[in-house]
Amino acid sequence: MFRIASRRAILGGLPMGQAFIPVIPYRGKRYEAYDARFDADALAEARTWYESFDPSYLPRGETTYARSSGPGGQHVNKTETKAVTVYPVRELQAILPPSLHASIRLSKYYTAGNDSLTFHAQEHRSRSSNADENRRKLMDEVTRIYRENTPAETSSEKKQKHRDIEKKFHDQRLKEKKFHSSKKQARRGSSD
Repeated sequence: MFRIASRRAILGGLPMGQAFIPVIPYRGKRYEAYDARFDADALAEARTWYESFDPSYLPRGETTYARSSGPGGQHVNKTETKAVTVYPVRELQAILPPSLHASIRLSKYYTAGNDSLTFHAQEHRSRSSNADENRRKLMDEVTRIYRENTPAETSSEKKQKHRDIEKKFHDQRLKEKKFHSSKKQARRGSSD
């Protein structure tokens, strides 16, 4: 299906500006098997970091203010209450464990021009409330990055369940192989 649709897109079967792009499903690290492709030391370091994580360790960032839009009347129109806070990636990398470094630049808040995470807030009528809102957004983003990239500790029951499933699959495969082997031997035996 992908081959036919992409040929149509190449040959001009789709309207101008629309091309068929096959969707490749991505499964986050969080949903992989308990021992799949993870560095145990990096996981332990990330988990230890998260347990002792304190928002006060996050960098202060650089906040600028601009005129806000939306409801608020004359106050919003005359004062600069919208807060724009920039947190450089290198400052965040100094605090975060190495296993999370690559994901910082994949954040929706990442700005490549100045290599930083940029947050905007204009929900409140107060400058300081909007600046605090940006700090909360940074903490939420750091937490999201951690949760997406670091799976939870696997319980011993779950590990045993996976071992049982693997053993059952292996036994079933051997049983089917023996059955097919005996079927082939029966065919050979009848032709003699």
